Amino acid sequence: MLNSAPMVRRAVAGVLGAGAVSGAVLFGVLGAAPASAQPVPQNDPPNCTAADFAGVASGVSAATSAYLFTHPEVNTFFSNLHGAPRAQIDAEVAEYLAAHPQIEAELKGVRQPLADIKHRCGFTPQDPDGPDF
Repeated sequence: MLNSAPMVRRAVAGVLGAGAVSGAVLFGVLGAAPASAQPVPQNDPPNCTAADFAGVASGVSAATSAYLFTHPEVNTFFSNLHGAPRAQIDAEVAEYLAAHPQIEAELKGVRQPLADIKHRCGFTPQDPDGPDF
């Protein structure tokens, strides 16, 4: 099979372009100090980064979703609160959970990993800069 001149030129240009991009990336990466070269503060507990919180929160969110899908009556209760004023939501949730201690215990268990990381990382419910409890 014979290659036409335009096809060969395109192939050569593509290879040269890819080489130039690869070289720029390689020298750009090698020329800069890696982000991991910065020391991690030693006074912070390990695994208390934003990524750690996000990972735990996403797991709790997925577990909460699974719980609500498998408990339609609880899902309906919380879904019906949508759009209500915050004070009303707080009062109705407190009343509902007081009337359903088993559900309260199960939901507390679902949220426990988030409470654990907050406590391990030094946050308290009184900390205005900490994550919500």
